[in-house]
Amino acid sequence: MTDTDSSFTAGDVDDAPRSDRPELLSALAKDLGALEYSVDGVAALLGASASEALGRDQLVPALLVSERLMNSEDSALRSLAAVVRLWLLAVPQLVADIDSALPGVRSEGLVELGLVTVDSGMVKAKVDLRPYGWDANTDGSGGAELWVASDLAAHQQPGVLRHDHVLGIGRASTTLVQTTYREHSKRALDVGTGCGIQTFHLLHHCEHVTATDISERALAFTRFNLLLNAAELGLDPDNLEDRVSLRLGSLLEPVAGEQFGLVVSNPPFVITPRTGGESSSDQFTYRDGGLPGDEIVASLVQSLSEVLEPGGAAQMLGNWEVAAGSEWNDRPKTWLQDSGLDVWFIQREQVGPEQYAETWLQDASQNREGQQYTEAYAAYLDDFAARNVQAIGFGMIWLRRPESPREVIISRFEEITYPIEQPIGPHLGAAVERADWVAAHSVPQAHLVVADDVTEERHQRPGAAHPGVILLRQGAGLRRTNLLSTELAGFVSACDGQLSVRQIASALVSLLGGGEDFEEEDFREGLFRDVTNLVLDGFLLPDPAQVSA
Repeated sequence: MTDTDSSFTAGDVDDAPRSDRPELLSALAKDLGALEYSVDGVAALLGASASEALGRDQLVPALLVSERLMNSEDSALRSLAAVVRLWLLAVPQLVADIDSALPGVRSEGLVELGLVTVDSGMVKAKVDLRPYGWDANTDGSGGAELWVASDLAAHQQPGVLRHDHVLGIGRASTTLVQTTYREHSKRALDVGTGCGIQTFHLLHHCEHVTATDISERALAFTRFNLLLNAAELGLDPDNLEDRVSLRLGSLLEPVAGEQFGLVVSNPPFVITPRTGGESSSDQFTYRDGGLPGDEIVASLVQSLSEVLEPGGAAQMLGNWEVAAGSEWNDRPKTWLQDSGLDVWFIQREQVGPEQYAETWLQDASQNREGQQYTEAYAAYLDDFAARNVQAIGFGMIWLRRPESPREVIISRFEEITYPIEQPIGPHLGAAVERADWVAAHSVPQAHLVVADDVTEERHQRPGAAHPGVILLRQGAGLRRTNLLSTELAGFVSACDGQLSVRQIASALVSLLGGGEDFEEEDFREGLFRDVTNLVLDGFLLPDPAQVSA
């Protein structure tokens, strides 16, 4: 790799798993498969309660269960328990137990791959190596069963995390997986790949994936994971670059001048205090962007159009600051003003400066060092106060570059903090398709039907002649609720595809018209506007029979 070439092909990076030993990688994959070291296999071994606790980073139940299993007469259970204890629970294991569990690669092979150390007859994990997978069709593609290496997490080791820590499969990464709308694309980009989780999913519906990261260790972990799972991911180990290109550099710098049909990113969006003289080595590269406030997210959002091909879309996660006296979306709106892009921000959570500081200090185990914790906590609060920040928002961002210059079709900034259906990606994609349909068709001429997941609720006081509240509720997707007027409820009840929107409106005019205060034109315009919103939100859909005709 030269100064002018960001391509990353190194198989031997200091203090990272080695990916230049294909025979050992093959042996390890074969051993793990034979051991049934999979998501389902580990869950069956530990049981539901211990598995759920492990998902919350609580190790004790799994430690107790696995310790009992080490005395089992079933050698297969003992072997799987030993591997679970080694890599998921970070408990050193006897060399003999690991050699028995993984007879092809053995402990000496694991040492050579940089996955463990051996001392005094005990094997100790250097990394977290865990099963990961997804079922067929949950994300619009086939399923997969993989093994993913990352650095040991805070709950698996003492002390503060190293600053070039390579994050494993966490809440944010799985949120982005579930959020991504998965269409076929010739070229996709994963910005800030980390251990490679987004790239694994992209490979199932994209022909080629470029993955960037500022951390050489992160790219080394990604390369190891890709080659360990080459067969499952449809990769040729001898020609990895045919389908995956790894690039070393910050954000979009390694792909300057290139364009992609899909971009995904779980960027280092955490807002952390900057101090004078601080270098990149003083920051946690997996989460800290190195810019003041939320500037890292702002700069990435504003530059994504440069790498999107016409019609291309980007999906990412981010934080944004909410200044005192302002709305949460005031700042994000300024990032994309007059950008010409379709934009959709969904705020999923908002917390105060104190809770934000506590979350991220605990994330890196900085709460384990008393005086440093106090000083770091104070630095967070001072940093937010300097910019008059009263809250920090977290959410999902979707952007699209139009095929050709046109008016923006989608410009949505909404807060949805209640539980939604997962994966949400297919539903977000369907919402985009509905917005495109509305932009291309006359809603008054359309024939509409009520979506299958929609139900109606009516509430009225005992003895009342008419309901005081009428609600439409979605049972799927974003699970929205819409408050209806009596007239709009009547309209929805008539949407069976037989009559057009204009015809149903005319029928309502006949029923409601005639009074002195009734303005027919205003009524029709308001009804068409409300109906359009019901279509955009997925309560009403174009009748498939009419569309196909």
